[in-house]
Amino acid sequence: MTEIESRMKLLCEELERHSYNYYVLSAPTISDVLFDEKMKALQTLEEAHPEYADPGSPTQRVGSDLSKEFEQVVHRYPMLSLSNTYSEAEVTDFYERTARALNEPFELVAELKYDGTSISLIYEQGRLMQAVTRGDGTRGDEVTANVKTVRSIPLRLLGENYPERFEIRGEIVLPWLEFERLNKEREQQEEPLFANPRNAASGTLKQLNPKIAAARRLDAYLYYMPGESLPADTHYDNLRAAQGWGLKVSGAMQKCATLQDVFDYIARWDRERRNLPVATDGIVLKVNSLRQQRFLGATAKSPRWAIAYKFQAEQAATRLNTVSYQVGRTGVVTPVANLEPVLLAGTTVKRASLHNADIIAGLDLHLGDRVFVEKGGEIIPKITGVDTEARSALTGEKVFFIRCCPECGATLIRPEGESAFYCPDERDCPPQVKGRIEHFVTRKAMDINMGPETVEDLYNAGYVRNVADLYALEAEKLLSLDRWAEKSVQNLLKSLEASRQVPFERVLYGLGIRYVGETVARRLAYACTSMERLMQAGFDSLTETDEIGERIARSVIAWFADGRNRELVERLQGYGLQMTLRGEALASRSDRLEGKTFVISGTFAHHSRDEYKSMIERCGGKNAGAVSGNTDYLLAGENMGPAKLAKAAKLGIRMIREEEFLNMLE
Repeated sequence: MTEIESRMKLLCEELERHSYNYYVLSAPTISDVLFDEKMKALQTLEEAHPEYADPGSPTQRVGSDLSKEFEQVVHRYPMLSLSNTYSEAEVTDFYERTARALNEPFELVAELKYDGTSISLIYEQGRLMQAVTRGDGTRGDEVTANVKTVRSIPLRLLGENYPERFEIRGEIVLPWLEFERLNKEREQQEEPLFANPRNAASGTLKQLNPKIAAARRLDAYLYYMPGESLPADTHYDNLRAAQGWGLKVSGAMQKCATLQDVFDYIARWDRERRNLPVATDGIVLKVNSLRQQRFLGATAKSPRWAIAYKFQAEQAATRLNTVSYQVGRTGVVTPVANLEPVLLAGTTVKRASLHNADIIAGLDLHLGDRVFVEKGGEIIPKITGVDTEARSALTGEKVFFIRCCPECGATLIRPEGESAFYCPDERDCPPQVKGRIEHFVTRKAMDINMGPETVEDLYNAGYVRNVADLYALEAEKLLSLDRWAEKSVQNLLKSLEASRQVPFERVLYGLGIRYVGETVARRLAYACTSMERLMQAGFDSLTETDEIGERIARSVIAWFADGRNRELVERLQGYGLQMTLRGEALASRSDRLEGKTFVISGTFAHHSRDEYKSMIERCGGKNAGAVSGNTDYLLAGENMGPAKLAKAAKLGIRMIREEEFLNMLE
């Protein structure tokens, strides 16, 4: 293999990996600019050496966000990505290239480029029938149930002058305020933070539970109508018509007759975008005339009649003073860069996330380095590069990820396939001990009346070393602590007493088993019905439970394999905590639907979709997100997805209505 061929192969592999991180995991590891640079380098090499070009090269397709959990739908019109530009010179090239190709007057429409996740909406007779992600550009995931929770997307259009059937495309976004609220919640639960609103929006659309999507208050801006039978001959007028039907179109859209109009628009919104409630990362320029759009056509990847101009990310240079390490409840060790304070995007930045050991190694950091800190579309500052030319003999030692826990000294471990290092000393590492207690007492777990300060006091006094110790607390000991009075002591003891009645599934969640969140705890509780049965459950029986994968199963088995954890559970049981499902929950269980798999679609009159899913699980059945050959019943409500209905008919799957399903359970 030649050096050039090897370089092309390496670029292909890198771009495929980064596309997967971006579109599937919603967790990019490089910036958009660097990704585009790598893509451009590969395109240049392929043009110069077509004999080495791979037919499956990333240059030949749009990045994919397909998920196996959702039904996939073929787009009637391919959803292409836009070519990116980063300078006024490149915008000028696009303008002049378009002028030469058309050889007649033309008009551009300038729009804000919202930083979210692309969506295609299908309306029939004024009603929203289907919502599909971009996917690989040819087909995407049907996420209609989640999109229906977006309040800015009308389920029924206004007026009567819309086409009988049409498609409109846009961007699902998460407003800044909601993004900050969501990350605060995730931080409290020690879940990975979303890097930016775009990733949060993408992750939300892929939730299997529409209630989660609804709780996150997504928004949407619509910007393009493909097809032939449209109300007008120009892009601008079509969007204005859509606005009249109740569809949300950006008020920042503007027609530009000259190149100077375009530059004025860029300059204006590069300033004003900081005042917007949602993230934007550039502008989009589109030829206004649909006739001219058709004449210009498209490449395999991008339309020739449109281009995206990316705003420069907000960046500042400062000095790296030290790197510190934080230990979380589950033992994850997170590196943090401590910086010389610098003003960035209106705030003073003193710290920046370094994420993990791979990021540190990739940056080749040295203490004292001049580093570049960036916010861009990100609320959490991060180091994006190092000014190696400014490095001198006075620069400090190279930064290596620590090998021992900064809190307890234990040797760190890195599980295969994961990027994070963990401290394995769950019993004696102070941040882990206190973190588990703080998790146990939260409202969603045991709902005990104490916060982090109280946990700190009890830990420092030596009264509490694990969650079972909470139930051994006595008024006399508590009154001996500073700032504790009779009323606060009684409030805590009453709260502890009330927590003995907390349902089993919340007790299980409160134990803080890695990967066992609220939903997983509920699934395990209903599948096993008691802590004793869960402790005895094998790998196969666990993975047969809906939404329980191999990673979760291994984590549960490993947790109960530790004798100290079993002893902890025995103590909690001795203190009267609920270790089995309650009588009413058990009474509603049966094997009536044993071995049957259901897919639920649409809206219902008597119960919510989540309630029907719980009924199915309590009666021994399984829920699936997409129709397949393994589906036994399609539980169909109003406004169900047409794609699911068509696939069920094709596979001969029985469709049942709400009343028929309820009769099955009687």
